[in-house]
Amino acid sequence: MILITGTSGQLASQIVTRARQKSIAVLTASRAASADRQMDFDRPETLDFTGVETMFLTSAGSAEDDCVMRRHGAVLAAARAQGVAHVVYTSLTRASDHLGFALAHRWTERELRASGMAWTILRNGLYAELIGALAAPRGGLIATPFGEGGISAVARADLAQAALAVLGDPAAHAGRCYELSGTTAFSVPDLAQRMTVTYEPSSFEEERARLSALPLFAFQPPMLMSISSAAAAGFLETHTTDLTELVPMPLDALEIACAVARQSAQ
Repeated sequence: MILITGTSGQLASQIVTRARQKSIAVLTASRAASADRQMDFDRPETLDFTGVETMFLTSAGSAEDDCVMRRHGAVLAAARAQGVAHVVYTSLTRASDHLGFALAHRWTERELRASGMAWTILRNGLYAELIGALAAPRGGLIATPFGEGGISAVARADLAQAALAVLGDPAAHAGRCYELSGTTAFSVPDLAQRMTVTYEPSSFEEERARLSALPLFAFQPPMLMSISSAAAAGFLETHTTDLTELVPMPLDALEIACAVARQSAQ
């Protein structure tokens, strides 16, 4: 049996839908009452992997590094103790090492490789939907300071399709680490041009002040700023990807980012 965690989230829920359409038997796990198994990564006593051969571990959400590592460590320990044979983990591309939320992913990869269980690592690129939301026009122009560097973002739907390709035959992908960035990088100036709006990036100081005034958790502004600074420094563009090995015809990530940016600006 395959169990997919985090199924109340947007990526994992897409994977579940696609799996069931393909008649791949999966169990859902999350804190939601509608899940097949209610699991709370902060409560180890809820981590029930009985009868699970393959676990799809969706990263445990946005939180401080120590919190994410504690959650993932508890899940891996419970999975190993309860006989899970294979773990598929949603990580972050190597090009994203400069981001403020990369550490917990690298730690989890290391722990998974040393766990004794079979593993597959899906190093997902930044969602095109996320870039679109962050770059949404405000007052008729895009001001988020992304610089002019390319961003190899990828559609969430493509990452769901890649995950499904692995879950269709997990053993065939054991020991593989897939870099799943987008096939064609785009810049925020490209996005502005496609949307026919002006790109006038604010300073980093202005962006920090704007974020600090929003109702965010304390750790979120630095994480968001790390995306802007890494993009502006040119660290979010990749020149190779394994995406087409799992997804033959990827979607147009720029168009998806534009659609989300338009919707977010309304």
